[in-house]
Amino acid sequence: MSATIQSIEAILVDIPTIRPHKLSMATMGVQTMVIVRIKDSDGLEGLGEATTIGGLAYGPESPESVKLTIDSYFSPLLLGRPADAINTLRVGLNRATRGNNLAKSAIETALLDLQGKRLDQPLHQLLGGAVHRHIPVLWTLASGDTARDIDEAKSLIAAQRHCDFKLKIGSRPLMDDVRHVAAIKEALGEGASVRVDVNQAWDESTAARGMAELQAAGIDLVEQPTPMKDHDALVRLSAKFHLPILADEAVADAGDMFRLASAGFAGAVALKIAKAGGPLRALEVAAVAGAAGVGLYGGTLLEGTIGTAASLHAWATLDRLHWGTEMFGPRLLKDDIVVTPLNFHHNGVELPAGPGLGLAIDEDKLARYRRK
Repeated sequence: MSATIQSIEAILVDIPTIRPHKLSMATMGVQTMVIVRIKDSDGLEGLGEATTIGGLAYGPESPESVKLTIDSYFSPLLLGRPADAINTLRVGLNRATRGNNLAKSAIETALLDLQGKRLDQPLHQLLGGAVHRHIPVLWTLASGDTARDIDEAKSLIAAQRHCDFKLKIGSRPLMDDVRHVAAIKEALGEGASVRVDVNQAWDESTAARGMAELQAAGIDLVEQPTPMKDHDALVRLSAKFHLPILADEAVADAGDMFRLASAGFAGAVALKIAKAGGPLRALEVAAVAGAAGVGLYGGTLLEGTIGTAASLHAWATLDRLHWGTEMFGPRLLKDDIVVTPLNFHHNGVELPAGPGLGLAIDEDKLARYRRK
């Protein structure tokens, strides 16, 4: 007889960042994660994580709302149900509740981790097996200070920690941002890839001007320059420039990806387990993108180690990540709540070994950082 879900706990965890992390919509000094622990009737436990950027600055779910959703709405639907019936539980949650993909991603991750531990298999094996064991990871330069960003990038290149870099822009006047980015690209040269993330801050005419300037400066990729719902602007801009666009907030699930691709978008898409609703649904987005000839990129909502590991297990099963990944979230945090952190080296990160996610909670650290 299948083990049943006995308890579900959603814990708010606040960990300071190593430096202020400046985005177009917020500046972060602390990252708040919702850590989900699902225990079954055999005493096994699965771990999941839901994280967003800057509370409600990024999207409609906050860490506090995710905890409330799981405690008040998801738990009554899941308790007492077979823990290994992951697809049945996913379908039931989606029929009974709308949206709330961050919360659903944490639940799906915890169920997959639990199943991996039950079967003594790593999570990627449940998804068909890993194609890659070492996954490239870029770093976001987000101090806002040009000289400091150049020094940071050069030190990371020298240490073989990162060789690709993303810059968060959009909060300053356009040409101030362009000069900042162009100076960094010139300083780093052809040996480093430099991309920008506008986080929806531009209208279409500003984006057209900005992309022309960035294209001339040798920038490799522009992420979500215009508002998420303006698919037509992304299509027009992708046709106008050879500088590729990375669709992020515009694509949450496979339906979004289909609509954008069928409208004529040619570029790349940021896969994120959080916005898709879990690793399984993120891979559905990847399948549609692949069929449409849209490049793939492993995105993050600056998750800690648990959410990052779940993403890595999914990305490892993909044939090709055309633009690599940005799974650096744990490196932005001053501390960790797992026993063995992820192994970052040679401009990337190692896929965790062991059953499920391959992680265990450090109970002392969790107690230190959990919100009282």
